[in-house]
Amino acid sequence: MKTKILNILCGCLISCAIGVTFTACSDDNVSDLRLDGDCLVEAFALDQFQGTVNLATRSIEVRLPEVYDTKAMTVTTLSISEGASCNVRQGETLNMEAGRVLHVTNGDTYLDWTVNVRHDEARIMQFVINDIYTGAIDQEAKTITVYVPASIGLTDLVPTITYSKDATITPASGVAQDFTKPVTYTVKNNSAESVYTVTVIAIDKPKALFVGSAPTMNDLDPEAKEACQWMLGNVGGSLYASFSDLRSGTLDLSDCKIIWWHWHVDGGVDGHDVFAAKATDALETKNELRQFYENGGSLFLTRYATNLPSFIGVTGDDEWTTPNNCWGQNEDAAELCGGPWSFRIFDGQNDHPLWANLIAGDNPQEVYCTDAGYHITNSTAQYHIGTDWGGYDNHAAWEARTGGRILGVGGDGAVVAWEYLPHDGRGGIICIGSGCYDWYSYTFEAGYVENFHKNISIMTQNAFNYLTR
Repeated sequence: MKTKILNILCGCLISCAIGVTFTACSDDNVSDLRLDGDCLVEAFALDQFQGTVNLATRSIEVRLPEVYDTKAMTVTTLSISEGASCNVRQGETLNMEAGRVLHVTNGDTYLDWTVNVRHDEARIMQFVINDIYTGAIDQEAKTITVYVPASIGLTDLVPTITYSKDATITPASGVAQDFTKPVTYTVKNNSAESVYTVTVIAIDKPKALFVGSAPTMNDLDPEAKEACQWMLGNVGGSLYASFSDLRSGTLDLSDCKIIWWHWHVDGGVDGHDVFAAKATDALETKNELRQFYENGGSLFLTRYATNLPSFIGVTGDDEWTTPNNCWGQNEDAAELCGGPWSFRIFDGQNDHPLWANLIAGDNPQEVYCTDAGYHITNSTAQYHIGTDWGGYDNHAAWEARTGGRILGVGGDGAVVAWEYLPHDGRGGIICIGSGCYDWYSYTFEAGYVENFHKNISIMTQNAFNYLTR
């Protein structure tokens, strides 16, 4: 009996389901949605400048002359699919300083199309000889100056050139040239054209050196290489030299005013003994570096290179005056900055030339160094101040023992930037050991915009100007 009742129930359920199916498909219940209309943008122009429509990305790019006002542009062409409508109309005036979205609808379907304008640009952004020597570019004068050692000659040098997207350049990048006389390079990009004059200067006596253990600049780690490239492109008469080059005596340093050593080590260099173990190449050259300093040459020492003064007699006979609070991360696992990183100008040093013309943030006492989206190793070589440990009870005790002058401190008062003034014929020295002083980010997060990070190069240029004045 129980089985018979179940069979009857199942039959009723099936009948109901069939009834529902037939009802849903009846003429009275057909959907009114129109889903068969196209929503394409077939042609688009602003101020008669035709846009390029990309179906795959649903984007439209309008190319403009290099200098063109985009605040009030007229839609002179707008062709869309038959039967479609758009939130923008032909003849409408748009502010194109930022991208716009065209919302195209046809029946009950729609597509969004992004419209952007791009100015034609014909610029050389970087000019490097033999993958080593970076040129200084004056964009207004359209001149490029490259300094190279006299030993390599000028008749057969190969430039690697970075220039504007979609542009062409003549002569081509990677083609050897005779630079015994200035060479002109022509960059063309649609309506834009620029002619640069490149002058390569062979120097026997560099005015500034960037030093490291690597045989060439290209062999430096990314952090030091980024710093070195900046120097070669911004400091006239500058060259890269290895510590081996200094020991060999082949470089004529009679005109050299400053040596910069920016030294990165993954994982950090924690204290005197670790520095002595890892900086063997530099310490094998300490006699040459000391002689340069004692003859009036200046030193700019950053990151873990700030340990050097104690080894070349700057702090007297006490080698144990090296930074006592050091750490750092690996470059390929650098920390993400969620916002600006900074350190503080030491009381009474606001007018020091090192801080001139920096991009200011909310607190004028802070030196802002990074932006959100930047990856930083936080490589730090600083002096902990306090009675708890380290031998420096207060800032006055630090200055008395080291002979240095404090320029910048961390949030806890640690000494992160300092100088040794020139005296008795010796040169001046500036040291920056703050983890905020960072040149290279292995990647950038979406939305990264460089602002405060420009202070790194501004600060560095200030140091060069100050030490070579």
